[in-house]
Amino acid sequence: MPVPFNDDVAAYETTKGNLVVLKTDMLVAKTDVPPDMTLWQAARKAVVMNISDFAAKGVQPISALVSLGLPRNLDETDIEQIGEGLNAGARQYGAYIIGGDTGEASDLVIAIALFGMAKKGTLMLRKGAKPGDIVAVTGVFGKTSAGLRILVHKLEAAGEIKEALTNSILMPNARLKEGLALCRTRAVSAAIDSSDGLAWSLHEIARASGVGISLEKLPIALEAEQFASANRLDPAELALYGGEEYELVLTVKSNMWREVQTAVKRTGGSLFQIGKVTSDSSIIYETSGKRTEIPPKGYEHFKE
Repeated sequence: MPVPFNDDVAAYETTKGNLVVLKTDMLVAKTDVPPDMTLWQAARKAVVMNISDFAAKGVQPISALVSLGLPRNLDETDIEQIGEGLNAGARQYGAYIIGGDTGEASDLVIAIALFGMAKKGTLMLRKGAKPGDIVAVTGVFGKTSAGLRILVHKLEAAGEIKEALTNSILMPNARLKEGLALCRTRAVSAAIDSSDGLAWSLHEIARASGVGISLEKLPIALEAEQFASANRLDPAELALYGGEEYELVLTVKSNMWREVQTAVKRTGGSLFQIGKVTSDSSIIYETSGKRTEIPPKGYEHFKE
């Protein structure tokens, strides 16, 4: 198999050296759509969820099929919002919605099957990290965890901070440009998207690669730190176990680090070093001489 079963996407070799890359994921209103998210935003999010996994593999999406489960209480305007949100999400990343199916359901369900093409041997997989590789991420963490606490649990935040935190949930973005650029460098040894949380993503790479990881710093968003301080929460918990953040978590060959940073910078993105791959089997955060083991906890739909 070109891609192991437990990776972010599936792939099938069509002709010699060419792969069809496939991904399917579904959004269910009860567990994936928080209060204040519009139907347009929910439909767009359903696309972004799938695009993010293509970003983690370094694959340009081409087209998508969509199956909709629609409750009876939705009217024509609601259906138009869903359609427009799907189209907006696909076009933002250069893909097209080319068809699908609709049916009645007790809750809104948006299931997407995403298609793309790649050359065999070019995909960035979860496995492949080696001791000495640099561990990096494409962004900061904690905003989505804080945003969910505002939307679901009605915690408070100051105006601009509240907007930044809730927007991270309502209008997520996939790191597709960064993923494509990273793939072209051939310097990434392992990669995954962080939708299930930073800690879980690190453990997935470590398990798949048979390695450990030593974290030197946590990429905590300033807004998350401010929110945590105001609500007496642990900012590290927000950053490590939040989920719904469509950043890329990856390992990079250390001798190519500068080249990789430059490639991502050219896309308008950023890349932050947060640690190193080790020959151990655990995920450790080392700070101020203290070693803390990071458990394999991840995002559970609205169960924080």
